[in-house]
Amino acid sequence: MTNKKYLLVPCLLFLASLFFLACNSTFTPKPTGYFKIDFPQHQYKVFDQQGYPYSFEYPVYANIIQDTSFFESKPENPYWINIDFPQFNARIYVSYKDIGQNSFDKLKDDAYKMTFKHSYKATSIDDSLMKTPLGVSGIFFNVGGNAATAKQFFVSDSTKHFLRGALYFDTAPNADSLGIVNQFLQIDMMHLINTLKWKK
Repeated sequence: MTNKKYLLVPCLLFLASLFFLACNSTFTPKPTGYFKIDFPQHQYKVFDQQGYPYSFEYPVYANIIQDTSFFESKPENPYWINIDFPQFNARIYVSYKDIGQNSFDKLKDDAYKMTFKHSYKATSIDDSLMKTPLGVSGIFFNVGGNAATAKQFFVSDSTKHFLRGALYFDTAPNADSLGIVNQFLQIDMMHLINTLKWKK
């Protein structure tokens, strides 16, 4: 019995020294990692519904549904749509307004206000003028930082048609993890804009 006690004490000391040595080792945290995303090829089809005052090309991996609510009220016309990207849990909200019923300057100011509402979370907001080969003009906004939307735009002929789009994700905004997806979908947004045609 005495021999067992003498053996137990060195074993406990050995285990205690291992514990203290392990606790004093340098800790190196692993860098933050994100899920690998397999992006599809950029391919497009035409949205050209009867009665709609515009047409454009949109990705084959997206779905278009009519927008039936705007902050718990109905949109002012039936030409508001959502372009859903199920693979990315993303959506482009597209709203259309007739300049005959609205002032172009007010619509433009409202588009700027809606973009700059994100300035409290944004690290930057850059706007760039666009003019497409089909004669459509507008502004594209890149919003930096962890804002709810990183990409927005509006296009118009300044006399009749005004269309606005904003990309959102159904997840907490994180510029690092969503950056690569934002860049991928920006290509699709620019394709939509460059193929947009006013119909009447």
